[in-house]
Amino acid sequence: MGETMRIGVTGASGFLGQRLVPALREAGHGVVCIGRGPDGDVRWNPSAGTIDVEGCTGLDAFVHLAGANVGERWTSAHRREIRDSRVLGTALIARTAAALTPRPRMLVCASAVGIYGDAGDEMLDEASPSGNDFLADVGRAWEAAAEPARQAGIRTVHLRFGVVLSRRGGALARMLPVFLLGGGGRLASGRQWMSWISIEDAVGAVLFALAHETLAGAVNAVAPQPATNAEFTATLARVVHRPALFPVPAFALNLMFGEMAQGTLLASQRVIPGQLLAAGYAFRHATLEPALRAAVNE
Repeated sequence: MGETMRIGVTGASGFLGQRLVPALREAGHGVVCIGRGPDGDVRWNPSAGTIDVEGCTGLDAFVHLAGANVGERWTSAHRREIRDSRVLGTALIARTAAALTPRPRMLVCASAVGIYGDAGDEMLDEASPSGNDFLADVGRAWEAAAEPARQAGIRTVHLRFGVVLSRRGGALARMLPVFLLGGGGRLASGRQWMSWISIEDAVGAVLFALAHETLAGAVNAVAPQPATNAEFTATLARVVHRPALFPVPAFALNLMFGEMAQGTLLASQRVIPGQLLAAGYAFRHATLEPALRAAVNE
């Protein structure tokens, strides 16, 4: 990656953060973990708008990953938690970065392809418009919350992650036990597009964004070949040597998960990584089957 940096990371104990922090350290960077608990190097409380500013002094960059899990039933309380955990945390990091002397050079924020809404078969790149559902509204507010950093001249990147593939967390960790028992199958029609990325490339995208000064604004962190849900589930079944004979009808998903099913499991986002490809990022897993094999065998 060239020069080494001192990088503040939120969400360091989360699904992606647990893989990112060792990779940053292996690359020679100093990592300052920003968290609520005693394990954090720097304490913060996004709900209260407080952070240990002194502990952030001298950082060259922030990587902001913290945010509540969207993969649960969206009660009113959980909807507020999803939004507030992203918007309040991003705003706090952006304000803090803008006020530091000297200022960090860059801010890499997690975002998500949910910002595009349910777009059917349309091919989506970073210039595509956002959608009009709950996750799209959250995505717009999430990215807008970084405005203080942009206004201060800090290079700001929003990595719009697709489904991150790892047996240790995220959607695949929930799907894998069902498929291993032979009970897997497509969701509803299976025609909805899934934009995915291997955990190795998710980490790689963060490292790449930190190192490449040409990247700014929205950057789709997805593999170059999205798959329909039917293709994804058939490929997963083949990887684990099980049949995929048990489709789950849409009404059952709606009964189990309510609005969350429509916003995540049944939404269609056919996203391509235009910015990463244009900047020369080389994917470790550009196609689905090798990515799933790597994830299943972690």
